[in-house]
Amino acid sequence: MKVFESTRVTPSPNSPIASADLSLPLTFFDLFWLKLPPVERLFFYRLNDLSLPRFNSEILPKLKQSLSLTLFHFLPLAGNLKWPSNSPKPIISYTPGDGVPLTVAQSDADFDLLSGNGVYEAVELHPLTPVLITSDDSASTIALQITLFPNTGFCVGIVAHHAVLDGKTTTMFIKSWAYICKQGNPENSSLPPELTPVLDRSVLRDPGGVDMLYLKTWFDSMGSDSDTDKKSLKILPNKGEAESLVRATVEITREDLKKLRERVLSKVPDTGKDLHLSTFVLTYAYIATCIVRSRGGNGDRDVAFGFAIDCRPRLDPPVPGNYFGSCNTMTGEFAKARDFLDENGFFFGAQKVSDLVKQVKEKGVLEGIETKLSLVLNIGVEFATKSLQLITVAGSPGFGVYCSDFGWGKPVKVVVVSIDKNGAVSLAESRDGSRGVEVGLALKIHEMEKFSSLFLAEF
Repeated sequence: MKVFESTRVTPSPNSPIASADLSLPLTFFDLFWLKLPPVERLFFYRLNDLSLPRFNSEILPKLKQSLSLTLFHFLPLAGNLKWPSNSPKPIISYTPGDGVPLTVAQSDADFDLLSGNGVYEAVELHPLTPVLITSDDSASTIALQITLFPNTGFCVGIVAHHAVLDGKTTTMFIKSWAYICKQGNPENSSLPPELTPVLDRSVLRDPGGVDMLYLKTWFDSMGSDSDTDKKSLKILPNKGEAESLVRATVEITREDLKKLRERVLSKVPDTGKDLHLSTFVLTYAYIATCIVRSRGGNGDRDVAFGFAIDCRPRLDPPVPGNYFGSCNTMTGEFAKARDFLDENGFFFGAQKVSDLVKQVKEKGVLEGIETKLSLVLNIGVEFATKSLQLITVAGSPGFGVYCSDFGWGKPVKVVVVSIDKNGAVSLAESRDGSRGVEVGLALKIHEMEKFSSLFLAEF
């Protein structure tokens, strides 16, 4: 890896908005994620004839210029998280001159390997991932890195602070940047309605002081009597095992999903209509079952499984789909490994995930919202001590990550790097538009080998 440049890209100077201060309060949805580690994504683009001169004269200038134009619409991303002394909670603060940290680099790594579905060491992706700078007093909202692979292509890496933007907002930003870059018209940087962020925080209603309750939960977790320490904006370190993990990608096709659905219904022919057997439920339940079986071992160990819920369409009144910020919460369940290990393990998983989805539909996304942060932090402690197996989800097939075309074609691969640190699997739509699901995995080598044998045997 060779770093060419570390700079900041500021919003377009032609924008009068960029010439004024801006601040946004954090909502209770934002504060839920205040100190949790960020999400890291890489977008790989193939350009076989991409030389260094062409990269420097064509690709990089277009990406920088369009990023500056995009920040006109996503002005908070050019700012930082701050905690003013007179404010009861942190804010997103933009001051003219602020900008997004951008690293430009060149890599001699194997582009085909890292952008393929095969097995490779998880740490090979880390040099392509920018670092999100956080301190006691300030935290960047995002960090970006553009990496050249000579004569092969380039990669765009983004690290997003989870208290500022969730997965839906992150991919909306990338798609907006790609849209403006592809248009190639600096005189007109308008965005279509679905990509134009809604910055109005009044569209969210706190159900009753949950924001301050979450702050108290964070304060209590810090274990310090000092208000200064408690107000620190440093994020928590990841507790994962990236150094000992390998990565791979598997795909579940529409035909595979049909087979999985039939397997579940064969167990409950009369009551199957009561199960919510969506693409997500079938995919997550099957992958989780394979992962637990791949580890094998003691059937008495605890398994925690869960996923984030996009609350935008599920609130009353609903929040616009292009709302900027974090607007999701978590749901999950505990089980014993043995529940997944026997011959009915997949059926058990499908029932459990179906029940979680149905509970959200029946009780609403705000059910139990007050205690969810405490539960997540407790699970994190157990995961760090390796006393339980954690299987969560990053991303969604609904994000449309493969629509991010900067003008040189859609990505050949989109990877969520941070799953090698937090016990998650990543989900995305199939690149070919066939309505299948692409699943990213980070496991120990012997577990990956076992997983592959189980997965291939099924299909």
